[in-house]
Amino acid sequence: MTRTPPAAPRTGGPTARPGARLHPGPNPPLRPDRRPAARPGRPQTGHARRPPAWRGGGAAQTQFMPPVQETSVAQTDQQPRKPRGGRNLPAAIGVGVGLGAVVAASLFVVKAVFMVVVAAAVAVGIRELTSRLAERKDVHVPQVPLLVGGVGMVVTGYFAGGQWAAAILAVTGLAMMVARMATPPENYLRDITAGVFTAFYVPFLATFVALILAADDGAWRILLFLVVTICSDTGAYAVGYKFGRTKLAPTISPGKTREGLAGGIGLSMIAGALLMHFLIDGGTWWQGLILGGCAAVTATLGDLAESMIKRDLGIKDMGTLLPGHGGIMDRLDSLLPTAPVVWLLLAAFVGS
Repeated sequence: MTRTPPAAPRTGGPTARPGARLHPGPNPPLRPDRRPAARPGRPQTGHARRPPAWRGGGAAQTQFMPPVQETSVAQTDQQPRKPRGGRNLPAAIGVGVGLGAVVAASLFVVKAVFMVVVAAAVAVGIRELTSRLAERKDVHVPQVPLLVGGVGMVVTGYFAGGQWAAAILAVTGLAMMVARMATPPENYLRDITAGVFTAFYVPFLATFVALILAADDGAWRILLFLVVTICSDTGAYAVGYKFGRTKLAPTISPGKTREGLAGGIGLSMIAGALLMHFLIDGGTWWQGLILGGCAAVTATLGDLAESMIKRDLGIKDMGTLLPGHGGIMDRLDSLLPTAPVVWLLLAAFVGS
């Protein structure tokens, strides 16, 4: 007995999509593109409307459109943008104004009080540098002889002169060598070398600030020294931000440009000419031009040297004492190498 073949499917209705499951019963399943409303608080997603199936019969009905990809709406909870350079600008301005007020008050009231400010800055700078060396490079410098010798250099330079400060530098090095003998000999040479470098870099260079102050018009000379150095940094930042195109030292400080350096030198020369003519007895404008240009160059080199040290240590700032600025050493980086140059030029132009 011959069995009757099953009836052929109807071709007039809609064609089932490949892979779709057949559900018996009168109620068809929900289509995938007809999803329930999203829960409150969940991001909405946009859906493109599926085009109708191709009309016709036979093989044409078996073709289908590719699945529509969903595109998510852009998220609105973006992270707030950080200020330029990662610095807190209002805090930096406030700290800068406060430091300027402390310097001016101590400088023009009693000169010896300004030496207390310099000695305190030297002690904090020594502490910052040696702490970073210990944390990042495991270099341990004898602290007590370095701090005592560093403060002694600055005070002795003001009251007795530069030759006595140089003598204390030598004594400080010897004292660190002796103090380091109390610990095991491993890395002895490395620790002493770092200690002698710190003694020269921070307190000995700061001694020239004391030598500048020791003159009869020392307060005005210190003002000249500070202004030309600050103008170098300000001019370099302003011109570099607006017109900077050519990198000065991309591997050391990517933000510095040659155009910025030219702007810093120009502004520092103008400030030096004006202050040398109006504030310094016996000074002339052309001497101020030379002094300002040299100060801008040494300030830039000092900033680059500090950047090299921080890159070697793998840090951004030497400390966190000054909000918006970093540490004391982050403010002394351009002042320390500029002090001996300004002292030397002032002594050559108008005497010491």
